[in-house]
Amino acid sequence: MGSFNTKKTVHTSMKRCLLLSILCILLLCIFNGWSRTLRVNPSAFSSSRNVTILLWHYPFNRSASLKGDACWDMYHIPHCRLVDQHSMFSSADVVVFHNRELIQGSQKLPTDQPRPRGQRWAWMTLEAPPHNGNLYPFANIFNMTITYRRDADITVPYGELLPKEDEGRLVEDNLQEKTTLICWVVSNYKSHHKRSQVYSELNAIVPVKVYGRWTQIPLDSSGLLPTISHCYFYLAFENSVSKDYITEKLWYNAYESGAVPVVLGASLSDYKAVAPPHSFIHVDEFASVRELANYLQELAKDKKRYAEYLTWKQHWKVKQNRDWTERLCKICAQFDSLPQYKVYSDLEAWDKTTSA
Repeated sequence: MGSFNTKKTVHTSMKRCLLLSILCILLLCIFNGWSRTLRVNPSAFSSSRNVTILLWHYPFNRSASLKGDACWDMYHIPHCRLVDQHSMFSSADVVVFHNRELIQGSQKLPTDQPRPRGQRWAWMTLEAPPHNGNLYPFANIFNMTITYRRDADITVPYGELLPKEDEGRLVEDNLQEKTTLICWVVSNYKSHHKRSQVYSELNAIVPVKVYGRWTQIPLDSSGLLPTISHCYFYLAFENSVSKDYITEKLWYNAYESGAVPVVLGASLSDYKAVAPPHSFIHVDEFASVRELANYLQELAKDKKRYAEYLTWKQHWKVKQNRDWTERLCKICAQFDSLPQYKVYSDLEAWDKTTSA
């Protein structure tokens, strides 16, 4: 009998321990769920007050109207106040400086004024590093970068993809309009540029039709896309071989015209990160320019394979980003998720970075 009571007591104790363990596990789960719920979502407080963005000077001296609630009216970004009056300096959350005017000396940083506590200064450029000038004097000044680069604090690409709401039609019907194998539009031709060297080698193998001020065959805005649309391939060659530097040469000239872009500038991985799969041909994919030329000639003869480079248009459309106002509004959209205490101690080194 005593042995039975002992076994019963042990059994009861084990049940209590098991129940206590289950209860502890449940409490831990509930606590973890609460802790996740209580974690602050920065965007949840983005509408608590206006964020004031002061544009210290207009890029390329092209002014625009910042009156009204432009960010909300145009882009549905709430509580974002854009101003251009220097008198608003003391109350601005962010002051934006466009690099071109700074390096040319037409504008200067307001270093003679007391900088309000917590105010962030943003360095903005859409130029590739070789054209950004000497940035060493700007060490330990800026808290934020606004560029086309994916690792910038505020990324403002030249273009981006948006999904199509409706499936587009097949593109094979347009191929009969192609009459020129390769074309290129260039105005700023420099023989030492890599793109010029590749063009010279390519043109020695297959003819390349060139337009622009360099060849004195200019194209106005109305004639640009119709002209390129008759080309199988368009040389979307950038003037600089730089990280993430992918401009309207791809997003507008090639993609909007319907020509398949042959690209040079950013790395192959950079293009793959932002462009539709199988929508471009990168120069670096070939061991030589001759191999590239042979591939383009063979592809143009194979209508089915060529059309595969255009099928992405059935699912995607391109958004051109040209509005400086939208670029400023993006600061507000990301403001609360940006680090509060950040300083670019060596802006020159960051700008010249070639990899992430």
